[in-house]
Order: sequence, then C-alpha cells, then structure tokens
Amino acid sequence: MAKYKVFDGHNDTLLKLEMNNCSSQSQEFFDGNNQCHIDYPKAQKGGLVGGFFAMWVPTIPNGVSLTDFVFSYESAGDELAQPAAMEITNKMMARAVRMEKDTKHRIKIVRQASDIKSADKNDQTAILLHIEGAEAIGPNLNELEVLYAAGLRSIGPVWSRKNIFADGVPIGQSGSPNTGEGLTDIGKALVRACNDMGVMLDMSHINEKGFWDVVGLSDAPIVATHSNVHAICPSARNLTDKQLTAIAESNGVVGLNYHCAFLRPDLSRDPNTPLTLMIEHLAYLVDKLGEDGVALGSDFDGAIMPAEITNAAGLPNLTKAMEEAQFGETLIQKICFDNWHNLLERTLKPAVT
Repeated sequence: MAKYKVFDGHNDTLLKLEMNNCSSQSQEFFDGNNQCHIDYPKAQKGGLVGGFFAMWVPTIPNGVSLTDFVFSYESAGDELAQPAAMEITNKMMARAVRMEKDTKHRIKIVRQASDIKSADKNDQTAILLHIEGAEAIGPNLNELEVLYAAGLRSIGPVWSRKNIFADGVPIGQSGSPNTGEGLTDIGKALVRACNDMGVMLDMSHINEKGFWDVVGLSDAPIVATHSNVHAICPSARNLTDKQLTAIAESNGVVGLNYHCAFLRPDLSRDPNTPLTLMIEHLAYLVDKLGEDGVALGSDFDGAIMPAEITNAAGLPNLTKAMEEAQFGETLIQKICFDNWHNLLERTLKPAVT
C-alpha cells in the first residue's frame, strides 16, 4: 500500500477509454487496462484515490471516428464546432455516470468537497468531472446548467485553441504565454456564471491576456490544475513568476504537470526525464505559492510521462523523491491530497438539501 494518498489535478482517462472503445461499464478500468495510465489496480498500487477527470474533445477530421483518431500537434489548434464538442462530451459524461451507477459503488462522482474523503473512506475512486476547453457550451450558457446538474464541477474555458470564450496558448510552443486576445464578452459571462454556481475555473491552457482578465473578474481562487514553472521550462503552457504571484495572492493552487515537455528546459518530449527536475519545479512553486498552494496535476493519459513514473502505479517513486529532497511528510501530504481538497472546500457550493 502506498504511503501517501493522492488526489490528482488532471487526467484524460475518460477520453482514453472512449478512444479505446472500452465497454460502457468500463470493466477494463477495474480489471486493468494496459493502454491507460490510470485504472483501478494502478490507482490502488500508487495511492491514487481520485482526481479531476477531464473531458477534452479533440478536433477530429470529417469522416474519422473517435476510435480511429490519432492526435497530431500540427492540427491541435484547429477550432471545434459546438455540436461536435457536445456529442463527445456527452459520451464521456455518460460513461462517468454509468461507471458510478453500474460498478458496485466503486466510483463516486464528486459534487462537493466532502465527497472526496467519503469516497476514500469507502474505498471508491473519486471522480471530479472537469471540462478542458468549453467548446461544448454555447453562447447562451444553457449547456452549463445541464452539465452542472449531471456533476460537472470544474471548467478550463479554453484548451490550446481559440473558442468563443478566449484564446488558448499554442501547445508545444516555447516563449511567452502572451499570445492572442483576452476573454470575449461571452467568456466574461462564463466566468461570472461559474463563480455564481461554484464551478472551479482552470487557467492551465489560457493565454496571458485571458489569465489577467479572469484575475480581474473572478471572485474565486485562481487555479491552474496542470501547469509548471516558466522560469525552469520556457513553454508557453507554463506560468510566469507574475502569474504565480497572482495565484498566491488569490489563495489559489497550481498542480504540477508530469508531461516531459513542460518539465524540461529543452522542451523535449523525452521520457528519460529525471524526477529531480519535477522536484525542482515543486520547490520553486512552494517558494512562490507557499505550502498550501502546490498540488499535483499529472496529465495522465494525455501526456508523455517520465520513465520513473510511467503511470499511476509509479506515484510512490515521486513521493519518495520528495522525501529525499527533505520536503517532510506534512508538506508531501499537502501536495498530494490536502491542498486540492481544501481548495475545493473553498470553491464548490455545498449540496442543496
């Protein structure tokens, strides 16, 4: 059994299960799926009690099915139509709902922060449903109400492409995140609606102008679920010192992304990336954000993992590296679990009874 419990800030496992054409009850998730970074056996071995399960919709060429789709960095920035995004988002949302209903109560969809500890106590996997890029939501925001009723509790307004809400930073690009325009009027309405409903907003893929628009508009903590330090790795996806200061001032949280290209100074997608580099990012984040502002946001099933981690079963290797870096048990448990739980307590609305 793993020494530390982990609640993770980001994974793409729901999409991976859809792309692999797994059964509707996702029995493969519980029996073990070698194609996924996260499944029940790996999670149990690594101490992963749950996390933000993203619903990201790729831009799929006409005539290509989701199961035949192959991701390409070259086409990653292509815009996506709302009906297509809603169709695939519905598939992932329905999969999560069926998993909670049909798998002997081993899944718990998180609707309030207390559900996380309740799921852990009952040996369930806690799934917090998150949209990564809000293309499924139309300009009148009606879909937001429906998705919230089904369990959605977190939204990244953009992925690394433009939509009706804002601009995303180009994926795989080095340099400043200061690319494109800020929030549109519809994007500002989305921020206000999410604040009112208690839906967490994720800044991980938004460009710098959009980031500052949210900082000026939102009354909730500023959060980046899976982003790293720009001063160490100059990817446009990473956060500048100025952005980190704003997150700290809002009592927000940043989750460390394990993707090799967002860790390495050379932006290489080389899995031979040492854990010491992850520790360097974590230490920098702790220095800028304090012990209560740093968490984990793996990007499992959506990125290239360092070889010493590989998948959820390898999480103890990361916590061991933290121990070797003299982080201390209290800080490690904050980074692994407590800081996400506490952030969600401050962000999500309590259940209506």
